[in-house]
Amino acid sequence: MADKRMEDGVVAGRLPAKELVANFADIHPPLDHHEASVAADRCYFCYDAPCVTACPTEIDIPLFIRQIAADNRIGAAKTIFDQNILGGMCARVCPTETLCEQACVREAAEGKPVRIGLLQRFATDAAMEQDAQFYERVASTGKRVAVVGAGPAGLACAHRLAMHGHDVVILEARERPGGLNEYGIATYKTVGDFAQDEVDYITDIGGIDIRYSQKLGRDFTLGELRGDYEAVFLGMGLGGVNDLRIENEAPEGLEDAVDFISRLRQADDKSKIAIGRRVVVIGGGMTAVDCAVQAKLLGAEDVTIAYRRGQEQMNASRYEQDLAASRGVTIKHWAMPVDLATDGGKITGIEMEYTKLGDTRLEGTGERFSLDADQVFRAIGQTLVPDDLSGAADALEIVAGRIATIDAHGTTNMQGVWAGGDCAAGGEELTVTAAAQGRDAAEAINMSLRA
Repeated sequence: MADKRMEDGVVAGRLPAKELVANFADIHPPLDHHEASVAADRCYFCYDAPCVTACPTEIDIPLFIRQIAADNRIGAAKTIFDQNILGGMCARVCPTETLCEQACVREAAEGKPVRIGLLQRFATDAAMEQDAQFYERVASTGKRVAVVGAGPAGLACAHRLAMHGHDVVILEARERPGGLNEYGIATYKTVGDFAQDEVDYITDIGGIDIRYSQKLGRDFTLGELRGDYEAVFLGMGLGGVNDLRIENEAPEGLEDAVDFISRLRQADDKSKIAIGRRVVVIGGGMTAVDCAVQAKLLGAEDVTIAYRRGQEQMNASRYEQDLAASRGVTIKHWAMPVDLATDGGKITGIEMEYTKLGDTRLEGTGERFSLDADQVFRAIGQTLVPDDLSGAADALEIVAGRIATIDAHGTTNMQGVWAGGDCAAGGEELTVTAAAQGRDAAEAINMSLRA
């Protein structure tokens, strides 16, 4: 096994299966009853609590924590689900350190916030394990709504529309639902089949039909949806990946980080996932960190994140950056890729150039350095694919590569079409933001259909 770990190139089986199981265990194990009670007792139950304002879905955090303190886990779960039906996943993957927990009064006073994320998981896990269903469909309105994408935004929108009695058809391009939650999050953040379990829990309300392998622009058009349904919600995320903008973009060993994360999440046996010995990840967001950390967990010897700006400009939170460093990942700031070194079509290294902020934009300094690498991942952001809109792109306003919305409810400039999640302007590539936008769009669609 030592020889396999030190082998150059992109190979599978660098670590034994048993070690991989330990490496990819739940990074934040759930609280037990005693731990939850102690954590809940630390909450001040603030009036006009800043944690609520910091939550994109505006969950009444002091209330659900008080319910946990009173040993009412199921009641706490309902408080959470009333605002965010994807509260279980958000409890696992939300960057609470930059949202609710950063705003916590305890954080300001002591540097140690109430463990809001883990308390939310404590409540929502109980409700899902007991299949506690809090919502029923009202009488059918006979109105049909198409939702494009079974990711967080689409699921949140569909559930709220179903509550209001509308019939929802979700058109999903992949073979499984969940979107980012199923395909785009580090395995150690949400273990097992939780994403599928959450989809099952959400769709148990009824009135939601998910159809798979149905891609916008390939199997149907936006124009067809507008003709067949009373309303359309676009929540298909971002299907394209930005290029490195270097000449050699297609050598063996260059991959998209999102594809790597997806493949790893879907793998029954992680020892079969090939990884390089020396890995470089280009980017500075959550995807870059997830990719780099998991490369290390798979057995890569040297893993480096290269980001073209400084630490403060990284989209990944300081917690995520520290997590990467704690796993042995090196982060190089102020560096951008210039070229890839290859031998026989395979990557052997990457040439980088140091950067600086000029008068108006980022620019290279002319000083270069090289990193040995047999695998390089692109994690420099995703983009909307205009072809997916199949002729509607000219009518549907696009701003900075995303669908423009004209209000907080996701209304677009096209009659009867709403948008939310990553594909919409203002999307933050967060499950919690997508859930909020899907929910709010559903309320607007409901008002429109009942007018």
